[in-house]
Amino acid sequence: MRERPNTYAGIPLDRAALRRKDQAWLAEAWASPEARLLPLSQSRSFVCGPAESTRAVFLPSGGDWGIEPVFLGLLDGKPLFAVDVSALEAPDEHPALTGLGRFEDLRAVGPLMDVTEAGLCAYARGILWWNARHRFCGVCGSPAASAEGGHVRVCTNPACATHHFPRTDPAVIMLVHDGAGRMVLGRNARFPTGMHSVLAGFVEPGESLEDTVKREVLEEVGLVVTDVRYHSSQPWPFPSSLMLGFSARAVTFDIQTDQDELETARWFDRAFLRDFTPSDEFRLARPDSIARRMIDEWIDEED
Repeated sequence: MRERPNTYAGIPLDRAALRRKDQAWLAEAWASPEARLLPLSQSRSFVCGPAESTRAVFLPSGGDWGIEPVFLGLLDGKPLFAVDVSALEAPDEHPALTGLGRFEDLRAVGPLMDVTEAGLCAYARGILWWNARHRFCGVCGSPAASAEGGHVRVCTNPACATHHFPRTDPAVIMLVHDGAGRMVLGRNARFPTGMHSVLAGFVEPGESLEDTVKREVLEEVGLVVTDVRYHSSQPWPFPSSLMLGFSARAVTFDIQTDQDELETARWFDRAFLRDFTPSDEFRLARPDSIARRMIDEWIDEED
């Protein structure tokens, strides 16, 4: 385990899960003058300030937004909620929002924000995204109502009454090295211009994390790996992943790139990665990602 958390993790929030079933307490918390609210629209966070020092906007809660709020927890002992205003025709023109900020994609502004505020925005984005996409029961198709402060959705069909819980998709992300100063970086066609990163893939049913690492590396670049070691994890609400970081040592070295997965992949020397200048031809993963943290830590290791 690493001592410091990754970006979007380790936020100093009491999720107060035991309060979620207490409707009277939630109503009182929502009406409290100390309670605060994070609004989102189309998964974009409501922020203010110049780009280089973007801040989250915390609004007073309470009142009738016409939208079911989600209870996030207690921040410094004070209730914190989130609300999805995507259904409003012009969210920016809502009386409670006008002139206070703008909606921005967290993928663009997250690296520029205070780490706690970025983590809270990530949490809000993830739980609101789940609620927006689980409005109907996956068992019988009936409408599903929000319950327990937005952390459960319950089928409204009495004959079904299935309880649905927030979904997180586990994905492994792995730094493959040769044990002698080289690592594998690949480029996906969906990446921003020039960006290269470590390999990653989703966990399949009936599969351990270590087995996923080995399978994904073999599928994507044709390498056999061993010494699979856990690094750390990171919530990644783009839209609903939990990234589980690993390193792995290759025992075969001839890269065979799966073109359906990656545009390119190759070995990079530590010396090159220490000295290169980022450009449109080559740059590393975004600074708020676990991928970048693993890369930077590997680069800083002794040869």
